[in-house]
Amino acid sequence: MANGTGSNLGFEERLWTAADKLRGTMDASEYKHVVLGLIFLKYINDTFIEFFQKLQNTEYADPEDRDEYTAENIFWLPKEARWEQIQTKAKSPEIGVIVDDAMKAIEEENPRLRGILAKDYARPSLDKIRLGQLIDLISTIGLGDAESRSQDILGRVYEYFQIGRAHV
Repeated sequence: MANGTGSNLGFEERLWTAADKLRGTMDASEYKHVVLGLIFLKYINDTFIEFFQKLQNTEYADPEDRDEYTAENIFWLPKEARWEQIQTKAKSPEIGVIVDDAMKAIEEENPRLRGILAKDYARPSLDKIRLGQLIDLISTIGLGDAESRSQDILGRVYEYFQIGRAHV
């Protein structure tokens, strides 16, 4: 599917597969929010990790110093809220609680996000096997690295879910 500019995102089929994993178990408007919440988490994680790696290679910089990130207007992610930690537990029956806890930790560390992030991934109606599969699938999509940010990938993903076939 082309976006509003006529160009393809390059991973539309993966986005459709992500939404389709939840189809049949919940309403389209509900699964869209599940997918978009995870995509936002992956986006801020990718941005964080890119800067983390830069700090690792910078003399006198501490990649675990929250202030390094806030100075660059990058959301600070506590270790338990980093995508790698979540993905390694994707097949756990507790994955919904793990995601909710990650979202809570991110809000605690980033006042601008307080009250904004979804924290209902542990709800009984959300199939945890499919949630884990969704996390694994989203892991294959680069979202917050410099190249993706320059192409406004996050905005284009949101647009895809608003007007794309996942909206139908």
